[in-house]
This record gives sequence, structure tokens and C-alpha cells, in this order.
Amino acid sequence: MPKDDSAPVRSRPLTPRGERTRSALISAARTVFERDGFSDSRLTDITAEANCATGSFYTYFDSKEDILDAVLAEAQEDMLHPGLPHVEPASDDDPTAVIEAANRAYFEAYRRNAQLMLVREQVAGLSTEFRETRRRRGQVFAERNAKRIRDLQARGLADPDLDPLAAARALSGMVSRMAYYGFGLGDEVDMDELVFTATRLWVNAIGLRRPT
Repeated sequence: MPKDDSAPVRSRPLTPRGERTRSALISAARTVFERDGFSDSRLTDITAEANCATGSFYTYFDSKEDILDAVLAEAQEDMLHPGLPHVEPASDDDPTAVIEAANRAYFEAYRRNAQLMLVREQVAGLSTEFRETRRRRGQVFAERNAKRIRDLQARGLADPDLDPLAAARALSGMVSRMAYYGFGLGDEVDMDELVFTATRLWVNAIGLRRPT
């Protein structure tokens, strides 16, 4: 099952070969999970895809659930830190542009990971442990967005009566659901329209004002 954040974790491989094998297993697991779904995937499918012996799997992971947790952790890093420097508030002059850039980066990252997000939904519906893991990971996004709202409030640019974390949870959930329907379930969506709508709703919801 997913690891408790307070529990000891399996030591990462120390040798370059071990790192390569572990990475190959994670990549293979993602391929198999996206192709077959979690329930129908087998460990032998994963090790065959990774071109390694089945016994090698247990050097790095305890179970199918354990390796799914590793796959999802990598996807979260991609979605939380998509590698786009313009997402950071490099300019204080246009906070709307910062929100727009962050929304676009998130949607693009979600689109890259859409099939895996469907697997996550499947497993979260079956496992209380994975639901808790999903909640904790979602909290990371909410806390990051809450910090942005607090910063804007401190500058007198956002509604001071809003609770930053509550607002961030609501807005993060909205954007996540828009991505799920657009890229996970396959609604017909235009990226620019999606970004525009999410940004306008964000700006209106927090009462954003332009700096003077």
C-alpha cells in the first residue's frame, strides 16, 4: 500500500545500475498501468516490460501498490514543478499573468499525465490508503496556491476577507476537475479557452486588483 509519510522508506539503490533498474521498473509500471489499468496489471507484465527478472522487483518495491505510489510521485513532481520558469512570479506588475502561466503549466502537465490520472482515480475509489495519499498530495498544491493568495493579500491586491487555504482548496479543486474532464475524460476542450476560463474564475474569485 502507499507509504505513510512518517514510516521508514526503502533505501534507494546506491549503484548506477540499481538506479537504472529502479527507473526502468517505474517507467515500465507506468506503461502497463496506463495500458491495462491497475486491477488488470500484473507484476510479471511490469518486469517483462522493464526487461528484468521478476525477483529483481522486490529489491526495490514491496508490491504493485508500492510501485504505483512511486509512479504517481514522479507524476506529481512533473505537475507541481513543470519546469517552466515563467510560472514563478518573476514580475510583480501583472499577477494575472502569473496565475495564467501557472494554470497553463498545470493543464499542460495534466495532459501529459492524463492516462495516469485515470488510473489514480480508479485506485482511489478502491483504497482508503490511496485516497489519503491523494488528499495529502492535493494539499501540497493547495498550500502552494494559498501562499500566492496570502502574498497578494499582503500587497493589498486580493480580497482580505478570504481564508487563503480555503480559497486555494476550492480553486485548486476547480482547476483539477477542469483538467480531469478535459484531458482525462476527453471532453472537447481548447487549451487557450481552458486557460482563459480558469484564470478569469481565479481572478474574480480572489477579487484580484492590478497593482497601482
